[in-house]
Amino acid sequence: MVVSASATTEMALVEPARPRAPARRDRPLLLWLTASAVAALLALPPVYVVVQAAQTGWSEIASLVFRRFTLGLLWNTVRLSVCVTAACAIIGTAAAWLVEKTDLPGRRLWAVVVVLPVAIPDFVIGFGWVSVAPGVHGFGGAMLVMTLALYPLVYLPVAASLRGADPGQEEVARSLGLSRMATLRRVTLAQARPALLGGCVLVSLALLAEYGAFEVLRYQTLTTEIFFESQRSYNIPVASSLALILVVVSFAVLGGDALARGRGRVTRSSAPVRAGRRHRLGRATIPALLGLFALVGLALGVPVGVVVYWLVEGGTTTLPASSSIAGASLLTAGYAAAAGALATLLALPVALLAVRHPRRSTATLERGTFVVQAVPGLIIALALVYFSIRALRPLYQTTPLLIVGYAIMFFPLALVAVRTSVAQAPLALEDVARSLGRRRLAVWWRVVLPLVGPGMAAAFCLVFLSTVTELTLTLVLIPTGVQTLATQFWAYTSNLSYAAAAPYAGMMILIAAVPSYILGRWFDRLPSRASQT
Repeated sequence: MVVSASATTEMALVEPARPRAPARRDRPLLLWLTASAVAALLALPPVYVVVQAAQTGWSEIASLVFRRFTLGLLWNTVRLSVCVTAACAIIGTAAAWLVEKTDLPGRRLWAVVVVLPVAIPDFVIGFGWVSVAPGVHGFGGAMLVMTLALYPLVYLPVAASLRGADPGQEEVARSLGLSRMATLRRVTLAQARPALLGGCVLVSLALLAEYGAFEVLRYQTLTTEIFFESQRSYNIPVASSLALILVVVSFAVLGGDALARGRGRVTRSSAPVRAGRRHRLGRATIPALLGLFALVGLALGVPVGVVVYWLVEGGTTTLPASSSIAGASLLTAGYAAAAGALATLLALPVALLAVRHPRRSTATLERGTFVVQAVPGLIIALALVYFSIRALRPLYQTTPLLIVGYAIMFFPLALVAVRTSVAQAPLALEDVARSLGRRRLAVWWRVVLPLVGPGMAAAFCLVFLSTVTELTLTLVLIPTGVQTLATQFWAYTSNLSYAAAAPYAGMMILIAAVPSYILGRWFDRLPSRASQT
């Protein structure tokens, strides 16, 4: 699927002011060590990129980076990232406002339906559009497909932020004579600003690392060239040099977000205890419904319809079936579940450190973990191969290494959800439990975990969903003779065996739809308010 990195991880809420943590929390040595170990693990891909690029020589890198072809790839990558991020910001915010702040008919259904496109792999959406309209390719096709695939990364945080916003601020603005549009712009959207920035960063970083959809749409970016250099030309140093550009661009994205985030912060003195009035759409009801129907139809209807068409049409293939649908489904679900659990556990210490001990050093550590989001899955896979061969050779081409690769690749998504729940857990409850004589472990088990549990479940769903549809890292790290749904789909479509590929695409969508539904319902209930209708 999305965002300073701290803004990213605050994607769902504008946090209430909270008192400073007690002095006993000022030196969390064990937490620091654990979070630092996680950050070190996530630093392996960027370190690998630098090591490989250094072997090429910096003068050679300079000549490679500043050649016209590379600058063209950089321009393709950056302009698409800017355009798609802007489109996702507009579409995601508009959909969130309609669902959360208006009397839109069937809003509970829309709250789930508009999230479901995130369950469809980007390369399946591209495949669907190319099947329906072969002219959909290049920049225009890439912008269409990636916008439809990634807008939920903006919708989810903005919708949750609008739901958790303080209605009193809007009421005060209206009482002071501001029009509805002025109130929307100066108050409502201002409250959702951290979440909007967070979603935009996730979209930008996801675009930098995308490969499958761009290959289908014949749109060249730095990532497609990295894949070509490493897998077809076997020129790893050149591929790493190009990946180094992506790392630099990701730092620029995170730095820009930090600057935008630093211009102002919206706070409130207490959590909202009531829901605000919903805006009446009136004559705009029909256009709003038509817009949502069009959005969901393009993002969900086209790829699902194409998959159904090929399932009905049938056909033959010259490729042998190396894995049954049932076997590939079980393996895919098992890998995704293990990766979701591991990434969630790794995110917990980083989230606790960032929220409970907010300092420049902790913010830097947390922000650094988001860099991996911009590193292509192929480079993450090659980095793990590189370090496993040199340090842990028995892990090479094993299932544990593949699961670790998934956890590294999708760690930022897990951190988003875990940090949101940690930020909502009041420190005062822990202090009360400790004052009653409870041991620290008992406090964690009886107090902290129930509070952060929903966020950890959402983190698991995010990573599970992303792992089910992951392709490039899987192609490199998957054990010999093993196939997942994504690799089987890719093998058949590469051979133009669309009918044979359709069942694997359909199964991916079915498996990913379950966590997508749960995820949509979870964000829809943040923060939970009994009075919300």
